[in-house]
Amino acid sequence: MKDKEIQKSCIFCKIANGEIPVYQIYEDELVKAFLDVNPIAKGHTLVIPKKHYENIFETPDEVLERINIICKKLAIKIKNKLGATGINIINASGKDAQQTVFHLHYHIIPRNQNDNLDLWFHKKSKEEINLEEIKNKLLI
Repeated sequence: MKDKEIQKSCIFCKIANGEIPVYQIYEDELVKAFLDVNPIAKGHTLVIPKKHYENIFETPDEVLERINIICKKLAIKIKNKLGATGINIINASGKDAQQTVFHLHYHIIPRNQNDNLDLWFHKKSKEEINLEEIKNKLLI
């Protein structure tokens, strides 16, 4: 699919272009942030690049840097204004990571004690993982 076709069908491109109304809480030349319409917590926010990038792998570093800075600023604001005592910032990149909207996005999820949300990894690996071997493959 070509870029213009993707942008016409992508819900986050439509939001970035102002074609779909949202409860926007931040916007600059690279990034837009808005409340999730299906929140799992009060203040659940999505942060997207305004330009279409499918996932973290194809997004330029300067856009990722801006997203991280905005996620931090919004996390602090959510903590201070909504009383969150913790924050999860989550991104899924790729179908096998459970990405369902193929426009890069981050979820900022406010957390509180006893909120009954379980977003973390509790299962142990099904196979033995050689950490030394993995480290050697990933050294930069």
